[in-house]
Amino acid sequence: MKSLFTLAALGVLCAVSYAQGARQSNDPDAQAVIGKSRAVLEAIKGKDAKSLGALLANDFRSIDLTGDFGGRQEMLGSAQEGFLKDFLLYNPQAFRIDNDSMLVSYNTAITPAEAFQEEMSEDNVVWPRYSKVSDLWVREGGEWKLKFEQTTPLRHID
Repeated sequence: MKSLFTLAALGVLCAVSYAQGARQSNDPDAQAVIGKSRAVLEAIKGKDAKSLGALLANDFRSIDLTGDFGGRQEMLGSAQEGFLKDFLLYNPQAFRIDNDSMLVSYNTAITPAEAFQEEMSEDNVVWPRYSKVSDLWVREGGEWKLKFEQTTPLRHID
Protein backbone atom coordinates (compact mmCIF):
# COMPACT_ATOMS: atom_id res chain seq x y z
CA MET A 1 0.00 0.00 0.00
CA LYS A 2 2.82 2.37 0.93
CA SER A 3 4.63 1.72 -2.37
CA LEU A 4 1.39 2.28 -4.30
CA PHE A 5 0.98 5.67 -2.61
CA THR A 6 4.61 6.54 -3.39
CA LEU A 7 4.16 5.53 -7.03
CA ALA A 8 0.99 7.63 -7.31
CA ALA A 9 2.72 10.64 -5.73
CA LEU A 10 5.62 10.31 -8.18
CA GLY A 11 3.16 10.15 -11.06
CA VAL A 12 1.48 13.37 -9.94
CA LEU A 13 4.85 15.11 -9.54
CA CYS A 14 5.94 14.00 -13.01
CA ALA A 15 2.67 15.23 -14.54
CA VAL A 16 2.97 18.62 -12.81
CA SER A 17 6.61 18.92 -13.86
CA TYR A 18 5.74 18.01 -17.45
CA ALA A 19 2.87 20.52 -17.54
CA GLN A 20 5.08 23.24 -16.11
CA GLY A 21 7.79 22.50 -18.67
CA ALA A 22 5.19 22.62 -21.44
CA ARG A 23 4.00 26.06 -20.29
CA GLN A 24 7.56 27.34 -20.15
CA SER A 25 8.39 26.08 -23.62
CA ASN A 26 5.71 28.45 -25.00
CA ASP A 27 7.55 31.44 -23.51
CA PRO A 28 10.59 32.26 -25.65
CA ASP A 29 12.06 34.38 -22.84
CA ALA A 30 11.98 31.37 -20.49
CA GLN A 31 13.99 29.28 -22.94
CA ALA A 32 16.36 32.20 -23.57
CA VAL A 33 17.22 32.76 -19.91
CA ILE A 34 17.60 29.04 -19.23
CA GLY A 35 20.04 28.96 -22.14
CA LYS A 36 21.88 31.95 -20.71
CA SER A 37 22.17 30.26 -17.29
CA ARG A 38 23.78 27.32 -19.07
CA ALA A 39 26.03 29.74 -21.00
CA VAL A 40 27.29 31.20 -17.69
CA LEU A 41 28.49 27.75 -16.61
CA GLU A 42 29.94 27.07 -20.07
CA ALA A 43 31.89 30.35 -19.94
CA ILE A 44 33.28 29.53 -16.49
CA LYS A 45 34.21 26.01 -17.61
CA GLY A 46 35.86 27.38 -20.76
CA LYS A 47 37.76 30.08 -18.83
CA ASP A 48 36.01 32.60 -21.06
CA ALA A 49 35.78 35.74 -18.91
CA LYS A 50 34.88 37.89 -21.94
CA SER A 51 31.75 35.84 -22.75
CA LEU A 52 30.87 35.66 -19.07
CA GLY A 53 31.23 39.43 -18.71
CA ALA A 54 28.76 39.95 -21.57
CA LEU A 55 26.17 37.91 -19.61
CA LEU A 56 26.57 39.72 -16.29
CA ALA A 57 24.90 42.97 -15.26
CA ASN A 58 27.37 45.66 -14.21
CA ASP A 59 25.99 45.51 -10.66
CA PHE A 60 25.89 41.68 -10.52
CA ARG A 61 25.89 40.17 -7.00
CA SER A 62 25.98 36.57 -5.78
CA ILE A 63 25.82 34.38 -2.72
CA ASP A 64 28.11 31.39 -3.13
CA LEU A 65 28.10 27.88 -1.67
CA THR A 66 29.64 29.10 1.57
CA GLY A 67 27.12 31.93 2.02
CA ASP A 68 29.65 34.63 1.09
CA PHE A 69 28.65 37.62 -1.03
CA GLY A 70 30.47 38.22 -4.27
CA GLY A 71 30.28 40.57 -7.19
CA ARG A 72 31.06 40.82 -10.85
CA GLN A 73 34.84 40.77 -10.39
CA GLU A 74 34.75 37.62 -8.25
CA MET A 75 32.60 35.85 -10.85
CA LEU A 76 34.93 36.88 -13.67
CA GLY A 77 37.89 35.75 -11.56
CA SER A 78 36.36 32.30 -11.14
CA ALA A 79 36.26 31.98 -14.92
CA GLN A 80 39.86 33.13 -15.30
CA GLU A 81 41.05 30.73 -12.58
CA GLY A 82 39.37 27.81 -14.29
CA PHE A 83 37.94 26.23 -11.15
CA LEU A 84 35.22 24.35 -13.07
CA LYS A 85 36.20 21.12 -14.81
CA ASP A 86 32.70 19.98 -15.73
CA PHE A 87 29.05 20.44 -14.83
CA LEU A 88 25.61 19.02 -15.35
CA LEU A 89 22.65 21.42 -15.31
CA TYR A 90 19.31 19.69 -14.82
CA ASN A 91 15.68 20.39 -13.89
CA PRO A 92 15.70 24.01 -15.06
CA GLN A 93 12.58 26.08 -14.45
CA ALA A 94 11.94 29.68 -15.43
CA PHE A 95 9.44 31.96 -13.73
CA ARG A 96 8.46 35.34 -15.10
CA ILE A 97 8.50 38.09 -12.48
CA ASP A 98 7.49 40.89 -14.87
CA ASN A 99 8.18 41.85 -18.50
CA ASP A 100 11.84 42.63 -17.79
CA SER A 101 12.82 40.08 -15.13
CA MET A 102 12.80 36.30 -14.83
CA LEU A 103 13.94 33.84 -12.20
CA VAL A 104 15.66 30.65 -13.32
CA SER A 105 16.10 27.81 -10.86
CA TYR A 106 18.04 24.64 -11.63
CA ASN A 107 20.13 21.89 -10.08
CA THR A 108 23.80 21.30 -10.84
CA ALA A 109 26.33 18.57 -10.39
CA ILE A 110 29.76 20.22 -10.36
CA THR A 111 33.21 18.74 -10.86
CA PRO A 112 35.87 21.26 -9.83
CA ALA A 113 39.27 21.31 -11.53
CA GLU A 114 41.96 19.10 -9.98
CA ALA A 115 44.02 22.02 -8.68
CA PHE A 116 40.94 23.43 -6.98
CA GLN A 117 40.13 20.02 -5.47
CA GLU A 118 43.67 19.71 -4.10
CA GLU A 119 43.50 23.19 -2.59
CA MET A 120 40.21 22.33 -0.87
CA SER A 121 41.64 19.06 0.43
CA GLU A 122 44.56 20.90 2.01
CA ASP A 123 42.07 23.21 3.75
CA ASN A 124 39.85 20.25 4.78
CA VAL A 125 36.97 21.69 2.75
CA VAL A 126 34.43 19.31 1.26
CA TRP A 127 33.05 20.45 -2.08
CA PRO A 128 29.30 19.88 -2.36
CA ARG A 129 28.87 18.11 -5.70
CA TYR A 130 25.17 18.90 -6.01
CA SER A 131 23.58 22.32 -5.60
CA LYS A 132 20.45 24.32 -6.32
CA VAL A 133 21.03 27.58 -8.18
CA SER A 134 18.67 30.53 -8.56
CA ASP A 135 19.48 33.17 -11.17
CA LEU A 136 17.72 36.53 -11.47
CA TRP A 137 17.81 37.75 -15.07
CA VAL A 138 16.84 41.33 -15.98
CA ARG A 139 16.41 42.87 -19.39
CA GLU A 140 18.80 45.79 -19.88
CA GLY A 141 18.75 47.56 -23.24
CA GLY A 142 16.97 44.61 -24.84
CA GLU A 143 19.51 42.06 -23.54
CA TRP A 144 19.03 39.59 -20.67
CA LYS A 145 21.70 40.15 -18.01
CA LEU A 146 22.39 38.09 -14.89
CA LYS A 147 21.75 40.42 -11.95
CA PHE A 148 21.89 38.01 -8.99
CA GLU A 149 22.75 34.37 -8.32
CA GLN A 150 22.45 32.24 -5.22
CA THR A 151 23.92 28.76 -4.96
CA THR A 152 22.77 26.44 -2.20
CA PRO A 153 24.49 23.11 -1.56
CA LEU A 154 22.22 20.07 -1.65
CA ARG A 155 22.93 17.33 0.83
CA HIS A 156 21.14 14.63 2.68
CA ILE A 157 19.40 15.83 5.78
CA ASP A 158 21.27 14.76 8.91
